[in-house]
Amino acid sequence: MTPHTASSLELLSAMPPHRERWFDLPTIRSSVRTARDTARRQLRTWGLPGDVCMDAVLLVSELTTNAVVHSTGTGMLCGLSVTSGERLRIEVHDAGRTAASPAGARPGPDEESGRGLLIVQQLATSWGTDCSTRTGGNAVWAVLRIDP
Repeated sequence: MTPHTASSLELLSAMPPHRERWFDLPTIRSSVRTARDTARRQLRTWGLPGDVCMDAVLLVSELTTNAVVHSTGTGMLCGLSVTSGERLRIEVHDAGRTAASPAGARPGPDEESGRGLLIVQQLATSWGTDCSTRTGGNAVWAVLRIDP
């Protein structure tokens, strides 16, 4: 999969969410676990299939980890929304700017980290980055298809 095109972003914006949940967290390491736990509880409450929940929680973990590691801000905003098109959209907005584009970094074979966006690319139906209109920093989003 590749990052979004303008048409896929417009399509998602045109579909109002059926269900939506936003939560703020500080950009500290322990927030990654809080984000995973919050997402897991919310997705179970919505009754989403188990495989979608597992993939979504992993995506939340990777995106929040990137915000903690790369953002210069002190907070992040996490969003989950289910659209009428049976898609789950996951967003993480940070309040700062990243020092370098994490999308362009490639880890070496012996490095223990740096593969988060590769995981996002493999799991998500689509994903991308943008300037956040909510926080003024960066926004990274991923979309999963929900199969009934």
